[in-house]
Amino acid sequence: MASSSLCHRYFNKITVTPFFNTKKLHHYSPRRISLRVNRRSFSISATMSSSTKKVLIPVAHGTEPFEAVVMIDVLRRGGADVTVASVENQVGVHACHGIKMVADTLLSDITDSVFDLIMLPGGLPGGETLKNCKPLEKMVKKQDTDGRLNAAICCAPALAFGTWGLLEGKKATCYPVFMEKLAACATAVESRVEIDGKIVTSRGPGTTMEFSVTLVEQLLGKEKAVEVSGPLVMRPNPGDEYTITELNQVSWSFEGTPQILVPIADGSEEMEAVAIIDVLRRAKANVVVAALGNSLEVVASRKVKLVADVLLDEAEKNSYDLIVLPGGLGGAEAFASSEKLVNMLKKQAESNKPYGAICASPALVFEPHGLLKGKKATAFPAMCSKLTDQSHIEHRVLVDGNLITSRGPGTSLEFALAIVEKFYGREKGLQLSKATLV
Repeated sequence: MASSSLCHRYFNKITVTPFFNTKKLHHYSPRRISLRVNRRSFSISATMSSSTKKVLIPVAHGTEPFEAVVMIDVLRRGGADVTVASVENQVGVHACHGIKMVADTLLSDITDSVFDLIMLPGGLPGGETLKNCKPLEKMVKKQDTDGRLNAAICCAPALAFGTWGLLEGKKATCYPVFMEKLAACATAVESRVEIDGKIVTSRGPGTTMEFSVTLVEQLLGKEKAVEVSGPLVMRPNPGDEYTITELNQVSWSFEGTPQILVPIADGSEEMEAVAIIDVLRRAKANVVVAALGNSLEVVASRKVKLVADVLLDEAEKNSYDLIVLPGGLGGAEAFASSEKLVNMLKKQAESNKPYGAICASPALVFEPHGLLKGKKATAFPAMCSKLTDQSHIEHRVLVDGNLITSRGPGTSLEFALAIVEKFYGREKGLQLSKATLV
């Protein structure tokens, strides 16, 4: 079944997957059931389906971090048990754009495990590494033979699935520059998300959220997918040119290269943090990721482990052309209680230098510390009641002079592109929007 967009699929055709297949009992974990008959106890083994769906997301050095993090985050929001496995010989992975993350385990330790879904992110050279990983190839092929879901995005459909022979006679899509390679092993289509049997494929960073919610639907049903997609604040018109709303326009200046500080803390929203870092580094800005507390490793809101460049204590020594905060309830609360960070933000605002925040942070950090005084702002929909001025909250990305705010995970790429536009101009923003398939 093909899918052109998530919203069309929600209101048109539903895919129904049988919950229990008697021909495949051996794929489910055995449980022991105790019975009592005529006051005598018996214990028998039975094979039962677990209610929790298990998902494997392999990662490598050079994996596209936004794709990987969105896949992990969204599937965990849906209630899936997601295992992030490094195909390297270490759990620490250096993803694209200098983003460091820590996997849950090594793939070599779980090759005998059974998953309801295996999802491959893209990115180079990560996509090549996944393709060349023989244990992963064996797992994906067995997944296909056993009739369970496989999914891939960006370069992975062509590099991995195509090379492994999974796409013969099937429709599939991938990142535009790999379409010719894909056409040699599949019926290549330009859908943002494509479903053909138990194979689901997608195109790149800007389609990852649609891709991930589609897979929530495939695994857990349409109702769960709708439940998950609502708080994401997804784009109503995916694929259209991004827009921003700007009031009191001023130029954002810098010398040489924009110096941008992105603080992170335990509980920060990983999709938002990675979107900001990823896109701004693509634009060649110098992005410093600073962790609050005493550890560079941060456990984000959906348990993705990110590794900062420096601690905030070190980052405080320098000045920045922009300080921008991701959201996430726990992270925003940590930001708000950090006297050091709040003082940095206040100095930034007093110096008429840009500062920004997304999701919970405008309401929980900026508002109580007077950083929105005389400014229009937006925030995560459920947090907007905390804003004193709610006149412009419906805008997905809002710029008011040196302040930029936005709404949530589904607006994070637009938010990052708006920052690029403010520093480098509209043309650069549109160029990166096209490259990321926003």
